[in-house]
Amino acid sequence: MTKIAVWASFGGMTAELPKVLVDDEVIVPKDESELIKVADAECAIGTNIGTRARKLLEAAPNVRWYHSVGAGVEDLVGVPEFRARDITLTNNSGAMDIPIAEHALAFILAGAKRLHVYRDQQARTTWKDHRQDELRGSTLVVYGVGSIGAEIARLGSALGMKVIGVRRRSGSVPGVDRMVKPELLEEVAGEADYLAIAAPLTRATRGAVSREVIGKMKSTAWIVNIARGAIVDEDALVEALRAGRIGGAGLDAFATEPLPADHALWKLENVMISPHSSNSSPNVRHRTMAFFVENLRRFKSGEELLNRVDLEAGY
Repeated sequence: MTKIAVWASFGGMTAELPKVLVDDEVIVPKDESELIKVADAECAIGTNIGTRARKLLEAAPNVRWYHSVGAGVEDLVGVPEFRARDITLTNNSGAMDIPIAEHALAFILAGAKRLHVYRDQQARTTWKDHRQDELRGSTLVVYGVGSIGAEIARLGSALGMKVIGVRRRSGSVPGVDRMVKPELLEEVAGEADYLAIAAPLTRATRGAVSREVIGKMKSTAWIVNIARGAIVDEDALVEALRAGRIGGAGLDAFATEPLPADHALWKLENVMISPHSSNSSPNVRHRTMAFFVENLRRFKSGEELLNRVDLEAGY
């Protein structure tokens, strides 16, 4: 029997896990006052908020593996307990690929077909046509070709888009016509009709979609961000959008969240905003559960865990 601490309310998982893991002891503290219950836990599944995760690890000195319900773990890799106690950290990469990639594609389609403009016109009962674009034959640059970026690339390719991938590792990915190193992001940004940001937030990617990168883009190009707001120079983005130096943006991630009510992005007609909700799908919980159960099996048998995070790389 393995003792498992659950430190997240992710989609009702706290109620479901004890029913699935009937041969194990699932410990679900309601809040910090109950963390004493997890003192003997051997592994944990929980939040990707660093301060909250650290409180659990401090209360559970025997934890050897921590699974984040988030795919992005930039706030966890700096938690000192992972290195000091050699705790294995895994993330939820793969569980959210489908909804997040579909969300990115929805932004791209809406931008191409001006659906955001028509929706605004509908509210004003205005009948006015606008130029629309075709995706077939256009260029999609995907910055960060992990599991989510690869799914965005696959969907774009299926619509007849030319796909350029940007990532550190070489090698072919289905749907990607050309793969380049991050050092060439500024160059390929100039080719993009749509730049989809799907990279993890790390020291290397913070601010990578810079003023210079944005300045290289076509006046008709769109930026789509379903990753982390800090990857983009938000001030430069606002300036480019206001001046019409790029076509528009579909944004699900921001430097500050929730996005402040007085932020300039709210008022720009060529911007579509969603509240960091691109992973929203009831199926994510099911995939998370299945993934954790498989990794728990591996943990018990001493096998290599899936989605092990490289603490130095940040993902």
